[in-house]
Amino acid sequence: MNRLAKIKLVITDVDGVLTDGSFYYDENGEALKYFNVKDGLGIKMLLACGIQVAVLSGGDTPILRRRIKDLGIPFSQLGKMSKRQACFDLMQQAGVTPDETAFLGDDTLDLPAFEVCGLSVAVGDAFDYIKQQADLVLTRKGGHSAFRELSDMILKAQGKEEVYSTADGFMKVVEKMAQ
Repeated sequence: MNRLAKIKLVITDVDGVLTDGSFYYDENGEALKYFNVKDGLGIKMLLACGIQVAVLSGGDTPILRRRIKDLGIPFSQLGKMSKRQACFDLMQQAGVTPDETAFLGDDTLDLPAFEVCGLSVAVGDAFDYIKQQADLVLTRKGGHSAFRELSDMILKAQGKEEVYSTADGFMKVVEKMAQ
């Protein structure tokens, strides 16, 4: 897909995309979330290759803030139910245009973001009515390396697939990923 080659910013939803959408509660009533390490590596590879990443979530929890910090994600809008304006704000912060922006989502709350980003992407287990409004539908489910599937596609479209497909290519970005 030619539009992947132009992407300079990936904005991702969290629940149902970076997680499987489940909430786990401990004995104290604290919510826990499952994040996939493969998605984390995909985020770090994009960042190391100069492709910016932002998180846009209707929720705002200490767990999510910790994950964003651990991955070094530079931009986020948390607790935002109005995703249309939040996408414009993130694009402005990143210095990119809508055509240079992909949004990865899974549910109705993400449809306004689909409308304003140049490339709308749905996870494989999104509802059919969400998939029908996406430009690209992934094969992987949310929380099961869907973000990684998209990051690999973007890197390949931009001629950087050696970053994930070869040891030498990966070693070229390891230092950038550690920062």
